[in-house]
Amino acid sequence: MNVLEDLFATIEARKGADPDTSWTAKLLSQGPAKAAEKFGEEAIEAIIEAVRGDRERLTAEAADALYHLLVMLAACDVTLDEVLEELARRQGRSGIAEKASR
Repeated sequence: MNVLEDLFATIEARKGADPDTSWTAKLLSQGPAKAAEKFGEEAIEAIIEAVRGDRERLTAEAADALYHLLVMLAACDVTLDEVLEELARRQGRSGIAEKASR
């Protein structure tokens, strides 16, 4: 397993945890819309740091964005494996050709 797989497994395990003792459980208990909102907030913060050119802050915000993306996926019952399979399917294709096929 890699770090993202480990993190996703932890997030999945928190689905039934007490929202008063787990930030992940709290987010999941609030449903997909709240998880999506938090992911959006973190993505914007990462964008801001990228524009500012602050590598250290971008690294931290990117980690937050990845975590919140995984929470959003779990809240929507989409697995990390499904996302990785989609990325593998697209591998080796031109981004322009892939986008045109949608």
